[in-house]
Amino acid sequence: MAVENGVAAAALFSEEELRDVSGVRLGDSFVDVTCGCTSARYGDAVGRLRVFASGELEVCCECTPGCTEDKLSPAAFEKHSGRETAGKWQNTVWVIVKGDKVALSKTGLLKYYHRKLKSANGAGNGRRPCHRDEFVRCSSCGKERRFRLRSKEECRLYHDAAARHDWTCKDMAPGRVSCDDDEERASRKASRRCARAASCKGCVRCVCFGCETCRFAGCGCQTCVDFYRNYMNS
Repeated sequence: MAVENGVAAAALFSEEELRDVSGVRLGDSFVDVTCGCTSARYGDAVGRLRVFASGELEVCCECTPGCTEDKLSPAAFEKHSGRETAGKWQNTVWVIVKGDKVALSKTGLLKYYHRKLKSANGAGNGRRPCHRDEFVRCSSCGKERRFRLRSKEECRLYHDAAARHDWTCKDMAPGRVSCDDDEERASRKASRRCARAASCKGCVRCVCFGCETCRFAGCGCQTCVDFYRNYMNS
């Protein structure tokens, strides 16, 4: 049995962790399972999720017999599926457990991915995931407002604002912006502080999809709860 990072493929996950997951296959240095992502317009796009001990994740798309998309990141697979609200692949890409579609974030299949993130966040290695600037739309004037995500405090402001359906410009810091102010130009909004490319749309190599800076132990939302559950178990 081949070994990757000291872990044989058969030992990546316990028998109990994989018992009820559909389509499990063991490779020389990986485990892959049936996965998918659902679009309201196009329906289910099905593929094969490959999990490596290194934390790398790859999806081979099987949405149509002629599809040639291979070695997609989960985020790229989510986009390829045509899902209307992309950017939260851990919650939108699913596997089948006991016949039901279950989000990746609710399974143990991401434990090596989260371990990789924790390693990348470790002191001394000089590598940290980038928190791009994000936007929230005002429910009153309909304009999108930029949130800088440079610190845990700024990340929490964005996190709470994005969770509110009634968020308005007046909920930002006093005097910072009002509904009367113009929205940023489209060309300016394209620049979102990615370390690799100013106009990056959010690839998994440069953008953080969950870490101790942008997830909050005291928050009761499902995203934070799932992150800390996986974080503590990895």
